[in-house]
Amino acid sequence: MSLSQFSDYVVIFIGASLQAVCFALFLVPGRLAAGGLSGAAQIINRFTGWPIGTMILIANIPLFIMGWKFLGGRRFLARTVFASVVFSVVLDTLLFIVPPEGVTSEQILNALYGALLGGIGGGLVIRMKGTSGGTEILARLLSRRFGIPLSQSYLYTDAIVVFLSGLAFSWSHALYALIVLYAWGVVTDFVVEGQGVVRTATIITDQPEAVAKQIMADLVRGVTAWPGTGMYSGQGKQILFCVVSRAELAQLKAIIHEADPNAFVVIGVAHEALGEGFKALAEEK
Repeated sequence: MSLSQFSDYVVIFIGASLQAVCFALFLVPGRLAAGGLSGAAQIINRFTGWPIGTMILIANIPLFIMGWKFLGGRRFLARTVFASVVFSVVLDTLLFIVPPEGVTSEQILNALYGALLGGIGGGLVIRMKGTSGGTEILARLLSRRFGIPLSQSYLYTDAIVVFLSGLAFSWSHALYALIVLYAWGVVTDFVVEGQGVVRTATIITDQPEAVAKQIMADLVRGVTAWPGTGMYSGQGKQILFCVVSRAELAQLKAIIHEADPNAFVVIGVAHEALGEGFKALAEEK
């Protein structure tokens, strides 16, 4: 194992451990079953007392086998198995140590802090090209076998678990679980994709040379042009595209207005820009 691979597994260990901490301190004491195998295990634990981490690990075994057979990707599966084992072992260990009532009786705090820690942990695992197993593997299998979109698979499985949590605990618990589900996803996206610090600009102008020249001179940013046609007017237009930092956006607008006050501009948000003028293009961690 190379040093880079070792560091990846260290990050996966930290991420999976953070997820275990979020369950042990906030979600399990708060009875917040926010979807997935972990949520289903919480519901079963409510009636049987079986260890949550152990149930998750056992339920993951057939999914690991099917994932190995139908999804391939030895590195992906190895990291997923590692993350799942770490999560299950750390979770069951913490549940022996942490008081049953957790650290707070306020459900909104359990929901928000649980989602924050869990989202950070899940995002770290995903950044290292792994997953926490469970419904993530199941969703990929359903997508491969039946063509069901991943988003729909997550929606169906999570909705069923949250509904069952309402029956097992209370509908108030189920509503808080929905907060966890949403906030967890937001935090995970932030960790995986970043905060969106770059802006894209699509510019339709009658003065492409002037606009592009000014952008390249003042902002030292590249500009790409391609021909277009206005479908209403039938007139040919030049379409310019460029990427700038958030701090440069106001200056970009001023440059466009000065060169062509009648230009049509669409500003978009990009999570990341790789290449000349931005971060180096390299394999994502």
